[in-house]
Amino acid sequence: MSVSSGFIHVRQCRHAILQCCMAGSYPKALEQTGSSCYKIKRALQRRHMSTSALINDPKYSFLKEELGLQEENSGVFDGTWFGSGDVVTSVCPANGRVIAKVRTGNISDYNRCVEAAQLAWHSWVGLPAPRRGEIVRQIGEALRSKLRPLGKLVSLEVGKIYAEGVGEVQEYVDVCDFACGLSRTLQGQILPSERPGHVLLENWNPLGVVGIISAFNFPIAVYGWNSAVAMVCGNTVVWKGAPSTQLVSVATTKVVAGVLEANGVPGAVCTLCSGGSAIGEAMARDTRLPLLSFTGSTQTGHQVGLLVQERFGRHLLELGGNNALIVNCDADLDLVVRAAVFACVGTAGQRCTTTRRLILHAEIYDRVLTRLKAAYGQVLSRVGDPLDEGTLIGPLHNDAAVKCYQDTLTEAVKGGGTIECGGKVIEAPGYFVEPAIVTGLPHDASVVQKETFAPIVYVLKAESLDQAIIWNNEVCQGLSSSLFTASLDAIFKWIGPKGSDCGIVNVNIPTSGAEIGGAFGGEKHTGGGRESGSDSWKQYMRRSTVTINYGKGLPLAQGIRFE
Repeated sequence: MSVSSGFIHVRQCRHAILQCCMAGSYPKALEQTGSSCYKIKRALQRRHMSTSALINDPKYSFLKEELGLQEENSGVFDGTWFGSGDVVTSVCPANGRVIAKVRTGNISDYNRCVEAAQLAWHSWVGLPAPRRGEIVRQIGEALRSKLRPLGKLVSLEVGKIYAEGVGEVQEYVDVCDFACGLSRTLQGQILPSERPGHVLLENWNPLGVVGIISAFNFPIAVYGWNSAVAMVCGNTVVWKGAPSTQLVSVATTKVVAGVLEANGVPGAVCTLCSGGSAIGEAMARDTRLPLLSFTGSTQTGHQVGLLVQERFGRHLLELGGNNALIVNCDADLDLVVRAAVFACVGTAGQRCTTTRRLILHAEIYDRVLTRLKAAYGQVLSRVGDPLDEGTLIGPLHNDAAVKCYQDTLTEAVKGGGTIECGGKVIEAPGYFVEPAIVTGLPHDASVVQKETFAPIVYVLKAESLDQAIIWNNEVCQGLSSSLFTASLDAIFKWIGPKGSDCGIVNVNIPTSGAEIGGAFGGEKHTGGGRESGSDSWKQYMRRSTVTINYGKGLPLAQGIRFE
């Protein structure tokens, strides 16, 4: 079709749509558009499906009855609910329908939240750490009682399948348990002094008000990782969730606020200011936030890091990951295929730990690729509504993600790649695509070197484990990595100084699905921050080295005499 005839066809389609819609026939209008007018069809589908809010549909009664949401919700909380900013519509990515609305905050609202959090800090920090831990434990219990409705909301607003939605809420519950135990073990050190009659102590104190900016793909867990640990350390928090998942932010804050109120604690210990980039930039520039935790893209994280550093604040960045799963020649291939399918297509490829590159040893390349394609063929039939029990793959989050998916595959094919499986947009309401396997590209192709937040995996053939490790480490990000092998030599090379340079280094498990007990985060362009377990708590506190002279003399260090 020529360009001019294409325009004529589009005009004809629009005319047909208009005539059919005026006659009240949406299905006929959709049929009239023809397969070549995909964008028009998608726009028509969204318009048709968005006529009534899901919150008023009896199928989604849990939104009102169990989570306390309304058709329009205040998106700012400082102990009371309010909001003076724009009203934002939350749309379900599985069907294009409006879920409900949130009135966001403006800069004045944000400042009110910070001031309230500062005031609340004085009473919160005065509580013994174990008492703070007990309140956080109760937050975990309250979340546990809302596990299913909150999990459904995550599925509805994010698009991840129900099991993953519930699993995300469970992460917050687990972190609350972890933080409760941590509240009794926050520890400094006693160090030997070189001076008689002196003792050295290492002491930790809270920072004050901690800012948290979370991403759409884990709208509850990331907030939980940060807030639970920050709270037991003695901090109060200001939270800005992703603009497209603000219902999750509101529903979660309602649960937390209920526990704080029951314990006679100011609600402003955990404030919320829903909003867009203006609120995020204000947080990055705000000297009242000694620490800002940001989860999101590398590009935006870089900008956030610069703004925070300009004011000599601290930043905790958890950014992108171009993660590789390496399969050595001695690997258990049954294990490999099961792990790779979950790591590549789980959450529709929208985890920061999703496997983007599958590096196969030449000896087993063909066998793994054949089996992986067969496995993909099975899961492709289970793409659908994330709330349906049999669904394994939900939609992408929005139209921009679908376009990125399409553009990336076009670039891969132009660069010499072959789409072995999937690679198509599913023409249905919502943002569904087929997970894609791409072969034939060199390891250093530009499209392979960048992270695409979609279910696309590049399969690469390596001649040796050493070569595979070099390829693993050559990308800008350094979040997650995995090696499948039965060799102890290979394992210890992989986890050693000449192995993976990532923050998460796995053996015989996928790149995704981290536990809360370890520190989560990565190196290089992933940002260097660590959240959740291990000693991540130190990032939410300031360290003091204390020297106490309990004697009568005044000896100087290093034997200096000043007499």
